[in-house]
Amino acid sequence: MRAVPRLLLGCLFIFLVPFILPPPEAHGKTISSDPIAGWQFKWSSQPDGGPTMEERNDPDGWTAADAAHPIPPNPANASAAWLKIELPQPQPSEWKQAGLFIDKLYGHIVGIYAGERIIYEAVRNYSYDVFKIALPLEQRDMGQTIYVKIVTFSDRIGIHQAMDVAEYQEGLLQFFKYDLFDMIFGGSLVFFAAIMLICSSFLNKSQLTRWISLSLVILTTGTMIATYSPFLYTFLPSYGKLSLLLFDLSLFVFLPSLAMFVEKTLDGGKITHITRLRKIIAAYSTFCIGLLIFNELTDFKYIKIYYFFTLTVLGIIMLVQFVLLIGVSALHAVRGNKDALILSSGFALFAATAVGELVWFYAHEKNYELHLWKWGVLCFVIAFIIILSRRIARDHEQVVNHSKELELYNTRLQRHEKMEIISELAASVAHEVRNPLQVTRGFLQLLRETSEDKPKKYLGLAMEELDRASDIITDFLTFAKPQLDDVTILRLCDEFEHIQGILAPMANLQGGDIRVQVSDNLYISGNSSKLKQAFVNIVKNSIEALDSAGTIEIWAYSESGEIVIHVKDNGAGMDENELSRLGEPYFSSKTKGTGLGLMVTFRIIEVMRGKIEFKSKKGAGTEAIVRFPQSTAVDS
Repeated sequence: MRAVPRLLLGCLFIFLVPFILPPPEAHGKTISSDPIAGWQFKWSSQPDGGPTMEERNDPDGWTAADAAHPIPPNPANASAAWLKIELPQPQPSEWKQAGLFIDKLYGHIVGIYAGERIIYEAVRNYSYDVFKIALPLEQRDMGQTIYVKIVTFSDRIGIHQAMDVAEYQEGLLQFFKYDLFDMIFGGSLVFFAAIMLICSSFLNKSQLTRWISLSLVILTTGTMIATYSPFLYTFLPSYGKLSLLLFDLSLFVFLPSLAMFVEKTLDGGKITHITRLRKIIAAYSTFCIGLLIFNELTDFKYIKIYYFFTLTVLGIIMLVQFVLLIGVSALHAVRGNKDALILSSGFALFAATAVGELVWFYAHEKNYELHLWKWGVLCFVIAFIIILSRRIARDHEQVVNHSKELELYNTRLQRHEKMEIISELAASVAHEVRNPLQVTRGFLQLLRETSEDKPKKYLGLAMEELDRASDIITDFLTFAKPQLDDVTILRLCDEFEHIQGILAPMANLQGGDIRVQVSDNLYISGNSSKLKQAFVNIVKNSIEALDSAGTIEIWAYSESGEIVIHVKDNGAGMDENELSRLGEPYFSSKTKGTGLGLMVTFRIIEVMRGKIEFKSKKGAGTEAIVRFPQSTAVDS
């Protein structure tokens, strides 16, 4: 699991390489060019059959156009036109071959003529209508007029940027370098997403939805970047239809995947508006996919309907989605969610560029090519990867903590099983052993009363050992059957005042002192004698651990519906091994100790629904911390 964040960072480096490397330059020198700022434009009166040569050769009807004013008013939705471009005079001999570079031409059928000779022709039977043309020119074409025939099936047509004439071979690399960069960047994202999808087979269900949704976001983003670039449609025109299909499908998958990732990242079960938005977007994306299939089957016969739903309507939905997601992530960031802060920062950069370019796109009547959004995508993807890495790291930390808790639980379970076995054994043996002990003690007592001094001493020792054996059996019985026969509301200050009175003389003999600070408003439910027995055992252990002039402090307080009692001494203390074995039968640090007293204490506290833990350090004393459910006083 720890290797997953490293894998994410390694893959992140792969698609950051295009940003780290400097952009390619054409042999490290500036390329001279001769810009063409203006041209002429004429609508065709025969859009179905396409512009004719007669229309081209007619000197009437031509309108001046340039990059700032590329298209005159469109008469009756005309979809075909002629362009007339005057080429500049030939440049000096440093140009081996001149080339015409048209950065943005909208249309589906394009033919370029030098006089009557056609020098370029392209037909696209799919909806992508952006041409990026690098056209080599012959020497005889320079200074002449060339004509461009355009037919479009969409709602935009013509040239919308200034053109350049430059040296063809050197200008070619400069002309397509940013499109090549898009291909590298998009391909890196696709490769990265593919690795993530492969790795998804190693994840559990809790991580799978976030991981796959992020993988789909990165995959579709990379696909859109690569297939949006004119590079594929220029150099691989036979795959243009497939590229456009992949772009549209990626867009339709991207939007619901994005909503899903944000929903899961920000605990979407509580964000109903994002959940609803995601369902709406998923439904509309499904509708668009169905429309895409219908469009393919009808051979683009209803392309304008398709454009309306997948450009105009979908663009508005994207705007709403981006604004809502920014608002939600920002709201969670303000509330202190660090993932939301990272998400809102990266997503805000992406959404700001996306929203800004969409507004600009529609403000320019769709005669604008989106390009800034790719830089927002970089920040957006990096933010998502950081969030997912943080989530995986947190999940791993939780697994480690759960493993530690499970180990502690197993230790407690093993101890509990041992106690149960001892309890059953004690219950079955104690009664059988106690009766003969009592009979034996009775006869020894009679013999002692009639014996001489020396035998009387031996008989006294025998009786002391029998009493000790009886105490051990009593402890066994208390452990085996710690029923609380008389359960009442206990006032702790009274209970500990009694315990202090019992054990203070013993502490004084050891040179120690018992200090009790328990307020008079603390109550618990239990059996008074059992509670005293448990704490007498704890305090006696503290007394026996004291050196001269030692101190035992007892205090209690209320916390979160519990009464917390501390018993702390500054005695010899215990190491970690001794501390871990407390409560085990027959484990004691005292010479004649059996370990049964503390075992009984654990049992009593457990029956009274309490918890006990010890803290100790060798040479620095021991502290027992006991917790009981808090009760309220009963009015007398």
